[in-house]
Amino acid sequence: MSLVLDALVVSAAWTHVLLALTPRSKKASTSMPSHDVLMYGISPSALPNYDHFVFPGAVPRTFIGSVLLAWLSKPVIILAASFDLLASKFELQVIVRLVLATVNAIGLCFIRHAVSRRFGRPTGLYYTLLTCSQFHVPFWMGRTLPNMLAFLPVNLAAYLLIDRAPNALKPSKRSVGASIALLVFSAVVFRAEIAALGAALILQSLYAGHISFRRAFVVGAVSSLVSIGLTVAVDSYFWQQAYLWPEFHSIYFNVVEGKSVEWGVSPFHAYLTSHLPKLLLTALPLSFFAVFSSAPRRLLPLIFPGAVLTAAMSAIGHKEWRFIVYVVPTWNVVAARGLSVMFSRRKSSLFGRLLFLGGSGAIAANLSATVLLTVASSRNYPGGSAMSVLNSLPSEPPVRAHVCNLALQSGASLFTHIHAPPYPQYLPSAGDWVYDKTDAPASFGNFTHLISEDAVPSLSPSPAAEASSAFGFLGRKKKEEKVQETGWAPVGEVSAFERWALDVGSLKGQAVSEDVDVDVVPPGLVERVKGVLKLQERTRLWVLQRK
Repeated sequence: MSLVLDALVVSAAWTHVLLALTPRSKKASTSMPSHDVLMYGISPSALPNYDHFVFPGAVPRTFIGSVLLAWLSKPVIILAASFDLLASKFELQVIVRLVLATVNAIGLCFIRHAVSRRFGRPTGLYYTLLTCSQFHVPFWMGRTLPNMLAFLPVNLAAYLLIDRAPNALKPSKRSVGASIALLVFSAVVFRAEIAALGAALILQSLYAGHISFRRAFVVGAVSSLVSIGLTVAVDSYFWQQAYLWPEFHSIYFNVVEGKSVEWGVSPFHAYLTSHLPKLLLTALPLSFFAVFSSAPRRLLPLIFPGAVLTAAMSAIGHKEWRFIVYVVPTWNVVAARGLSVMFSRRKSSLFGRLLFLGGSGAIAANLSATVLLTVASSRNYPGGSAMSVLNSLPSEPPVRAHVCNLALQSGASLFTHIHAPPYPQYLPSAGDWVYDKTDAPASFGNFTHLISEDAVPSLSPSPAAEASSAFGFLGRKKKEEKVQETGWAPVGEVSAFERWALDVGSLKGQAVSEDVDVDVVPPGLVERVKGVLKLQERTRLWVLQRK
């Protein structure tokens, strides 16, 4: 049973990777360094080829996670190549993401084992069901964000704190010290917001007497110095800047200078009213139920660090769910304890049956929401789809393609440059194309292909013209005429998710008129129910070719 539950967690992570193969890939995302490490190696002579020197991003990011991820993926890549499973660079991206998803799934499996040991096997089962039925963590744990690279050490810290005998009143001093060190390392190297988790854990451990002040200070100081030394040594080399500490630059840029507001500002309560409900789904009310219906002394220590992190991040104007994603596994543990209470009640009583139905409904609600979110999200990467259209075009050299910003942020990573060198020994040569990522080039005259956010890239239509072109055949015809005038021919359009639309009218049966063939069977109930919820898409990108 234990192996089956672990396989279920890994399968959920892999399924989400395979359903949406192209990740969001901002110009300086973690996927770019992983690509460069795999393609060029890490020797000094290879560094000038790295992408981050041309597109550094707003702040530097550490190479530690990217290098480790590339090294872990290399044996899998070599194995796949031995079975002729690598047709292009794109398969390398899939392997890298599957490896990351597997690593993060292992961290969740560690927590599941600790939960089963401390709270019992049923609670471990419910923890697995909650984790796999949610959307954000399974969908994103295979995506190369710095937050997902920090996910494993944070979850290992949680595992060390949870893993103890049911009758043990507190974790061992060694476990607490190791957890603090892991959180400090994650905050210093990957994501600074994890410092709030570490500070909350230290305060909680001091208050409960799990660790002395002296030991907490020594562990925190030593792990901080070691982590700073490691990231400065590694990232100074890869960025070719002396004494570079990337995460310090991030803190200074986002907090001290307040530049994070340039990415949007949310109200103070956004994490409580929006992001946490989306991350946890029904696990949020279940965790509150567990605290009040079970043993608060055993469960509140699991919630407290995440609550401190949420409160600390609420004070910052720019808010994203990924800044607090680390709270999900531990809060799922508390929610699983709530499910255990609900399912353990006697079914002979009305209250027991209601609790059983409520717990079953919570899992079903999670699954329903996750299906809708997964379907929508899998169709929300037009950049990757546009690159697929571009790469499939029969074109004679030389080919020089410009990739717009929207495409770069929605799947057009370096791994999709399948016709551009370098080609490692395990990949066949596929051409000598040039993929250009320059923002707003002065001219498109030296390009043979474009991936554009506008079907008329060389023109700047007014908002009124844009609006008129969105309606009817005449508007579309005018836009096509303008495309012809610019010397570009559209060879592909890429649509992406716009919204879910309700069509309640589809439930109503249509009366058969005298003009309708009596042999035509009207839609059945199942077909009418399926038509109630419709996924609507909108064209986001155009692939253009010079005539």
